[in-house]
Amino acid sequence: MSENKISYDHSTAVLMRRLLKEGVRPYLGKVMFAIACMAVSAGATAMYAWLMDPIINKIFVARQAQYLWPLAITIITTFAFKAMADYGEAVFLSRVGLKVIADMQNRLFNKLMSLDVAFFHANQSGKLLSRMTNDVNSMRFAVSNALTGAGKDASSVIFLIGLMFYQDWVLSSLTFFVFPLAILPIAKLGRRMRKVTANTQEQNGLLSTYLNQAIQGIRVVKAYGMEDYEKRKVGSLVETLHELTYKAARVRSASSPIMEMLGGVAITVVIVYGGSQVINDADANPDRAGAFFSFITALMLAYKPLKALASLNTNLQEGLAAAARCFDIIDTQSTINDRDSAPDLVVREGNIRFEGVFFTYDGVKAALDGVDFDVPGGKTVALVGPSGAGKTTILNLLPRFYDVTDGRVLVDGQDVRDVSMASLRAKTALVSQEIMLFDDSIRANIAYGRFGATDEEIEAAARMAAAHEFIMALPFGYDTVVGERGLNLSGGQRQRLAIARAMLKNAPILLLDEATSALDTESERQVQHALEQLMRGRTTVVIAHRLSTVVNADLIHVMDRGRVVESGDHNALMAVGGLYARLYAMQFAEEAQPSGWPA
Repeated sequence: MSENKISYDHSTAVLMRRLLKEGVRPYLGKVMFAIACMAVSAGATAMYAWLMDPIINKIFVARQAQYLWPLAITIITTFAFKAMADYGEAVFLSRVGLKVIADMQNRLFNKLMSLDVAFFHANQSGKLLSRMTNDVNSMRFAVSNALTGAGKDASSVIFLIGLMFYQDWVLSSLTFFVFPLAILPIAKLGRRMRKVTANTQEQNGLLSTYLNQAIQGIRVVKAYGMEDYEKRKVGSLVETLHELTYKAARVRSASSPIMEMLGGVAITVVIVYGGSQVINDADANPDRAGAFFSFITALMLAYKPLKALASLNTNLQEGLAAAARCFDIIDTQSTINDRDSAPDLVVREGNIRFEGVFFTYDGVKAALDGVDFDVPGGKTVALVGPSGAGKTTILNLLPRFYDVTDGRVLVDGQDVRDVSMASLRAKTALVSQEIMLFDDSIRANIAYGRFGATDEEIEAAARMAAAHEFIMALPFGYDTVVGERGLNLSGGQRQRLAIARAMLKNAPILLLDEATSALDTESERQVQHALEQLMRGRTTVVIAHRLSTVVNADLIHVMDRGRVVESGDHNALMAVGGLYARLYAMQFAEEAQPSGWPA
């Protein structure tokens, strides 16, 4: 992670304790009920084995008819209790497991929304989506397996072992002497499973990123004939995932043969030793056969939960590897936060000042190198200059998408780091060349500018943005769904919706980041008219690629290599004959060049 992250212990015990505390503890009542059901089910399972003693001795050996119906009623009652207990346990554990997923997904999304822009620039979207989906679902199995293993399987084993020691403590001691041999290999398998699972989830996230990029950029892929390249890239990753998944299956399957082998040894010991005892004591102790059958039934019934407990560690490690990745995000701390008791920003005139501002994205190369300039309140100020001069960085610092490395950004004399981010961003509206529309209705996309706006306010904003007419010409008007990223609309239409959204927000400070650079002449004319309506009476900072669109700006700051090298209006800068005049002359020559002629 690119942000500050708390150093956290990822050991099995600590992760499990945290998962139970933060995920399961809120549902302790349901868990306790499920555990009670497990205890009833485990007791009923042990009862099956105990009943073999009177069934063999009283019915089949002694042939005492008075025991037949009481034993029959006891058997059916035991089965009924176990059935109800199993149902209760399954329902309540499913409820808890699903709530743990929902809560973790909410926590992850809430954390993501609280992190600053730098985090998303440093982390691929596919990997973040994998945390929200694949990892959280794996955590559910960790919770369910842990509760089932620690509850039902463990309690069943305890009840059954208790019965076995009651029937024959010597035979029980001989039987369970072999099972500690499984501890070391099973623990080793668990460690391998954690590592394989972590790698698998990482590759799943990378696959999501590749798929998203290929689908989003399908026009570029086809335009450049790169289908085969994308196929090879994704195919290679799918093959890697196949190998990792296969390795996980091998590791997961290894615990069962270990327990099968040890189980075979234990049962062989029981048959040889117990059988000889029954044969030798047949006359002296006629009840010995019932006790032996009760014992062997308990052993056979204990075998399944013992196998489940043996594979619990490998299954648990899969979930804990996912939990560790989720907790990594939850423990990530944003680098940009409100100071304690930060007051709200108060905008009076809307004056903006950059005072000795230095900034670097990577800690090495300076994006801004001692920038000083003013944006007078209520005026339109343009930032121009060659690519990489630092113009967009200026717009990133004002609403605190990033914080300055040194210096200050002031709004009406208030350092933006000293006021609450909510109030700062409420007072600023951003319209950029990269329009983000959500796959929702036009109404909902405009209303994103101000939560709770009425239909009349939404329509008024659309009219001011010159968007109302084209909206009403669409099949469902304001209820028309724009498609993913607004792909059902033209570039000019998307831009006007973004302007309408900013109109609705009605913020006193407006940031325009090359809002017309990607439009054709007719669309630019319509959008420029809408922007003029939007800028009226607001403090506006404009980044413009086409200098012809900012000749009427009140003030122009020319940037180069992270510094402001010239300032003034259009006429003053042209008279100086510096960088601005050269850029303007170059653009005028390019725009005057007939279409299709080489430059």
